[in-house]
Amino acid sequence: MSKPHASEQKMIPKIILFGYKNYEVVNTKRFAVCNTCGSKITNGEATTSNFVRHLKLHKERQMDLLPDVWKEDYWLPPGVTWQDMNQLADSERPLPEDLVMALPLALGFVLLRYVFERFLAPPMGTCLGVSNRAQAAVEPCPELESFYAQQSRQPTQSDVVHLMFLCSRSQRQVERWFRLRRHQDRPCRTRKFAEAAWRFFFYITAFIAGLVCLVDTPWFWDLRECWRQYPVQPMKREHYWYYMLELGFYGSLLLRISADIKRKDFKEQVLHHLATIFLLSFSYCANYIRIGTLVMLLHDSSDIILELDKDERSDEDSDIEEDKEDDYCQKTSADGQKYKRPPLSNSCVLNSLTNHRVSVVHRLRNAQ
Repeated sequence: MSKPHASEQKMIPKIILFGYKNYEVVNTKRFAVCNTCGSKITNGEATTSNFVRHLKLHKERQMDLLPDVWKEDYWLPPGVTWQDMNQLADSERPLPEDLVMALPLALGFVLLRYVFERFLAPPMGTCLGVSNRAQAAVEPCPELESFYAQQSRQPTQSDVVHLMFLCSRSQRQVERWFRLRRHQDRPCRTRKFAEAAWRFFFYITAFIAGLVCLVDTPWFWDLRECWRQYPVQPMKREHYWYYMLELGFYGSLLLRISADIKRKDFKEQVLHHLATIFLLSFSYCANYIRIGTLVMLLHDSSDIILELDKDERSDEDSDIEEDKEDDYCQKTSADGQKYKRPPLSNSCVLNSLTNHRVSVVHRLRNAQ
């Protein structure tokens, strides 16, 4: 028995170096110990079939321990397998590579949305009486503007005290400046209307197009036809484009979500778009075309009403937030709980001294 010299290390197969140890050569045979199970494997000097076969056996055992995600029992009706899809011709069968068409459609929707919001939405809003809310002008103050842009839009109690001395203003003046400055950054009504109008325009167009495609189909009137002879159900061309347009639209929403108005349900919207794209893609690949088109038609009809009401609700929420900010300012404590900030005049004499100083300066100016 002899171990390979350093000059013979280059002759060792890569499979040995990867998954085995204690490599030995005896006459015309090789010996090595598996790193995973410790078994000693023997093979001829000119081949590595036993070493490769042993490593493949480990991989198969690991796969047996994992659940079969694509098992037919999870996704398909009883007695149906993935091989049954091959009975259809390629032109009548939904293929996974067809989903690539959704990418250029998504980019096309992004461009079309830009044109719509830039040239069509403003005159539509004017005709419907949509206008921006009049806002009070914010007095220019470099110190407060610098703090607002670089540090925080919601100053804490200590920050307000510091800013009062820095710009010679009272507590209420500082708080009111920040409130008005935040109102300036709030998205205007015309922009909200443009986004809601674009989605409303698509949903009503998709609903009409889907209704035209499905009104003559048997499964539109009888749901049992959705599963008759499944999965040997040929796909029509108009149903293919219905799927691709829906996928492209939700892909465009996902691409533009970072540039849209950031609402309170931003994370939920991202999760909703991802789940919708996944469900549409899987239902297309599994040939759930019939039931999938009905579900899309139902959701498009409900989204039309949702978009009509969404803009009005957002304006009411913004009005409520403004009333709350007029009454008091909020701050977040170290433990994450919100509470009302008490006026500094009740707990500190600095506010009264500052007000007295400002009033003296004002009287001197009037006297001059």
